[in-house]
Amino acid sequence: MSTPVPSPCIDVCAIDPRSGLCTGCLRTLDEIAAWGALGEREKRDVWKRLGQRRRALEEPSTQSKETP
Repeated sequence: MSTPVPSPCIDVCAIDPRSGLCTGCLRTLDEIAAWGALGEREKRDVWKRLGQRRRALEEPSTQSKETP
């Protein structure tokens, strides 16, 4: 039997109005609401999306760079 997939919640719960993501775990409201009903595979899929979101947020924005 495999280990249950843990919740990504870190108890820093606030939705960023611009992105629609929780500032703590980076999930959408739909992902948060559905978490308890998701199967293990779907939970792992959410974790993959969270990793992609975190990497995207950590990348330097090309829009914020000044042009000469």
